[in-house]
Amino acid sequence: MNKRQIYRERIADKLLHEQLEAAGVVLIQGPKWCGKTTTAEQAANSVLYMDNPKNMRTNLVMADNNPELLLEGDTPRLIDEWQLAPQLWDAARYRVSRRGIPGQLIFTGSAVPVDRSKITHTGTGRFAWLTMRPMSLWESGDSNGGVSLKNLFEGDVKPVIAADISLDELAFLICRGGWPASLVLNRQAALRQSINYIEAVCHSDISRADNVSRDAGFARRLLRSYARHQGGQVPNSTIHADLSTGNENSMTAETISAYITALKKIFVIEDMPAWNPNLRSKSAIRTSDTRYFIDSSIAASALGLGPKDLINDLNTMGLLFETMAVRDLRVYADALDGQVYHFRDSNGLECDAVIHLRNGRYGLIEIKLGGDTLIEEGAKTLKSLAAKIDRTRMNEPSFMMVLTGVGTYAYQRPDGIFVIPIGSLKD
Repeated sequence: MNKRQIYRERIADKLLHEQLEAAGVVLIQGPKWCGKTTTAEQAANSVLYMDNPKNMRTNLVMADNNPELLLEGDTPRLIDEWQLAPQLWDAARYRVSRRGIPGQLIFTGSAVPVDRSKITHTGTGRFAWLTMRPMSLWESGDSNGGVSLKNLFEGDVKPVIAADISLDELAFLICRGGWPASLVLNRQAALRQSINYIEAVCHSDISRADNVSRDAGFARRLLRSYARHQGGQVPNSTIHADLSTGNENSMTAETISAYITALKKIFVIEDMPAWNPNLRSKSAIRTSDTRYFIDSSIAASALGLGPKDLINDLNTMGLLFETMAVRDLRVYADALDGQVYHFRDSNGLECDAVIHLRNGRYGLIEIKLGGDTLIEEGAKTLKSLAAKIDRTRMNEPSFMMVLTGVGTYAYQRPDGIFVIPIGSLKD
């Protein structure tokens, strides 16, 4: 059976098709193991694997001497791990400019190119970017998709039964993450995948990000500290203080910043920008990014936690569930040409997620594990924020939602707020 027969469709498939109709080259970027190459292969009619050990040395020599030859092949042509030869960027730009038609090339890469000096053109008008993340619960088959985010924006949502996700199952999904390869493994092996991912990052990938040798032990400690601050707006100085406690050999603040930058280059970290609405009040809006990994399993593995540990510590489980929920919201928002933000003002009012579409519509979201008390708490926050927004300068929110980890039904409360279990959500 070939890959096309066993391939599980992704939201990125539709986005890739749309970009190929609009741009000469589509660059798919994202973390290792998230399925970039497999997704690209579904659309490609020829493929060059730059890191194939059998041909890698020859590929790199050709990239230096005759990069155009590497781009020859049926279109769309996939160039996998293109960042190994950054000079292919300019060759691709020249090629698509000369041909003048879209859908020529697909570049995939799990890191930003180390040597950008070999890139002289921005790619504006020729390149399109597509970020892939690990699978959402809808893509992995763990959500029944009864509620569409698109329909929430359009006000067309009816009560539905959510997928039957118990608290124990939710803990497993948080720790397993959305890595495609884990879906065909037994549960224990699937959990082991995220541990292996952390080891690969610490021992190899964080150094390969910019060809700077880095200490695996310190990288592991940094990931653990970052995981402790998931969902927070802490500065690098806080992480530095965290790592310095009781350790005379801690790295400098500048080195910690360099480690974090490297983790962003390989798409392990994806912080969330702040949302800046027009408010009636004069409260200052805090604009610091919120700390997040690209997948909840990274945080769980960095902290050395498994599903049973989360069940025994529901506060920590709530924080890691928020990371998983943000991952899913980002995937679904991409399908609607939107972005996910975080809101917090100087008076302490905080909203976990705001999805803002390019057309100006937006939705306010609080993320809670579940239960009447937490749902009521989330609804109160949403109503407080909605009341602060200046309706003379902004539209009112398209929807307000409490996104829960567990729950039997997706429904709308009498006050208009939706309560949506994550096991019922899709794009």
